[in-house]
Amino acid sequence: MIEDAIKAFRKGKPVLIYDFDYREGETDIAIPALNVKAESIAMMRQDGGGLICVSIPFEAAEKLGLPYMHDLLEFSAKRYSALRELSYFDIRYDSRSSFSLWVNHRDTYTGVTDNDRSLTIRKIGEAVKLVLDGKSYEFGKNFRSPGHVAILKASKNLIYERVGQTELSIAIAELAEITPAVAICEMLDDKTGKALSKKDALRYAQEHDIPFVEGKEVVEYYKKVRPSL
Repeated sequence: MIEDAIKAFRKGKPVLIYDFDYREGETDIAIPALNVKAESIAMMRQDGGGLICVSIPFEAAEKLGLPYMHDLLEFSAKRYSALRELSYFDIRYDSRSSFSLWVNHRDTYTGVTDNDRSLTIRKIGEAVKLVLDGKSYEFGKNFRSPGHVAILKASKNLIYERVGQTELSIAIAELAEITPAVAICEMLDDKTGKALSKKDALRYAQEHDIPFVEGKEVVEYYKKVRPSL
């Protein structure tokens, strides 16, 4: 239920988000970035197993000077011709990727440990909060790239433009009225080699008392509360 997901985010608790059968057909573990701890990363890599990323709003990314990776590749292709083909986007279920930069906070060591990744994610959350509050923040002085945490830049018009896990997680954060920066990680199935099925994700949610919400619920509720942007 979307209401349970909103309540969980307000408490800094995890939520499971399933996108759509016609899209990725995947469930992500989602946790508000400011509440991510080392044990949160352990949960994501052990029970999720996919990439651990951080969704942030388009506005915050623009204020922080963070581009979409495909724009960066297209620009760099002027010098490195191999990047021209690499940047050609041909994924069947989407029109483009939300990936931005991969970063580590400068206070991390290798950047990949549970302690390091949780620190990087919390600091990204803090950066988002600051710039959305109208304050300045020098991203490059606090982070280095390449790193071990992928930043996902949401669409400018959020679910009115794209309905990926990036936008769905940010939409729930906005509905919960918390800082809209969310760590997400796909749930994989080590038995089938595929994404964890919706049925098994639901079972996991019930066993661990974690709200499970589908993309269509998020979209419908968000449009009802915010009928236009």
